[in-house]
Amino acid sequence: MTHVVCEPCNNCKYTDCVAVCPVECFHEDEFILYIDPDECIDCGLCIPECPVEAIFADSDVPEKWEHYTELNAEKAPDLPVITEQKDPLPTAPPK
Repeated sequence: MTHVVCEPCNNCKYTDCVAVCPVECFHEDEFILYIDPDECIDCGLCIPECPVEAIFADSDVPEKWEHYTELNAEKAPDLPVITEQKDPLPTAPPK
């Protein structure tokens, strides 16, 4: 099992999840984060840290966002790893 970043992260990019991740599975795109399923160890620490509830276990991804499972797997390996917390995008909803 792995975890998946879904739609609520788009135009948001709170990185609280990255700060608690014990491995380097988060990757950063311009407007969203992705999780590399080959690096994720399924610890679940990131899920409660996301203030917009954008991260799900792959078995719990809502049907409307199921395509994000494949999108994370495709995109993450080609993007830079992010390991430290950064400021969210200006378009992020308030915590």
